[in-house]
Amino acid sequence: MNPRLLALHAYPFERLARLKAGVVPPQNLRHIAMSIGEPQHAPPEFVLETLRRHLADLGSYPSTAGVPALREACAAWLTRRYVLREGSVDPQSMVLPVNGTREALFAFVQAAVDQAQEPAVLMPNPFYQIYEGAALLAGARPYFLDTVPQTDFLPDLAAVPEPLWRRCQVLMLCTPGNPTGAVLPLEYLQRALDLAERYDFVIASDECYADIYLDEASPPPGLLEAAEASGVQDFRRCVVFHSLSKRSSLPGLRSGFVAGDPQLIARFLVYRTYHGSAMPVPTQQASIAAWSDDAHAAANRRLYQQKFARVLPILRPHLDVGAPAGAFYLWPQVGGDDEAFARNLFARQNITVLPGSYLARDAGAGNPGAHRVRISLVPPVAACVEAAERITHFLKTA
Repeated sequence: MNPRLLALHAYPFERLARLKAGVVPPQNLRHIAMSIGEPQHAPPEFVLETLRRHLADLGSYPSTAGVPALREACAAWLTRRYVLREGSVDPQSMVLPVNGTREALFAFVQAAVDQAQEPAVLMPNPFYQIYEGAALLAGARPYFLDTVPQTDFLPDLAAVPEPLWRRCQVLMLCTPGNPTGAVLPLEYLQRALDLAERYDFVIASDECYADIYLDEASPPPGLLEAAEASGVQDFRRCVVFHSLSKRSSLPGLRSGFVAGDPQLIARFLVYRTYHGSAMPVPTQQASIAAWSDDAHAAANRRLYQQKFARVLPILRPHLDVGAPAGAFYLWPQVGGDDEAFARNLFARQNITVLPGSYLARDAGAGNPGAHRVRISLVPPVAACVEAAERITHFLKTA
């Protein structure tokens, strides 16, 4: 077996299961799961109907590149969402459907890393654990950029030493961020593009929360938008990852796409052709319907906005917590051991949250997730309000 598998850390939810083992929560309180970022809103009916209508297409092998109509729908959505120049995203050469961003993020790093060059993959810390696992299994060294209050929860690019930039092959970004909810400003993304040009590395921007944000007047900018504003031709060195899981509450559809630099997309297509990751045709047809409609995504976003508006006033008098710019997480300071907080909250209130330290690594200045927990506002509004009230009671009686 590949010896690099031994370098992988236990997944956060495996650690959480061990933490909760043997704890019997109060049976008179229903369980409220707020640890996993799994949307629980009802999937759009028109997407499900499209999927049902095309089930007969399961009788044919799909192509890895996807049907042209899907690539066109993804390119059109990118153009609308980020107000890109019409025609700037070529659906034929710049878009590739993937089975969710999780597998695509992992696979892209495998395709992008040149092991002969002492490669480094830079990533935010805390982070989506796929970033680290992808780097390790590709034979690269993960290098962690702490996202802390002092940097407004943005990875500090200025703190990276020049020798490391010279070894960097992939810079992983996430905007809006998981778990912080921080949004990378356009100027920040342009600065990252300048560094990529200077040191010749690829920027992989995980933007799966792009359609979930609080301020309707300020949608989070994206990497392709920054590239166009900077005059970067053909989105050189840029790859973005988008998904229907969060935007459309379709996590089980396993549908997303990768877009950007046509040279990178062409090479990634070769990798995926051998990887055997073609998206089933019914899924492609359902995805076309979802990417072509923005109204359901706006309605989905309003539900999250409602949750933040209802939950934060309940929690703020008792917990150090702020409203994120995007995504659907709270990232509060809990004033002590985050594992103990999560375990005791489950034991006394039957609510599951995720210890923040499970999402980060100690890169020399301590674990930036320590003393925090991630609370996913994915249950229905009423359940989120009930959970906030129970957390408040837990804090008052601790």
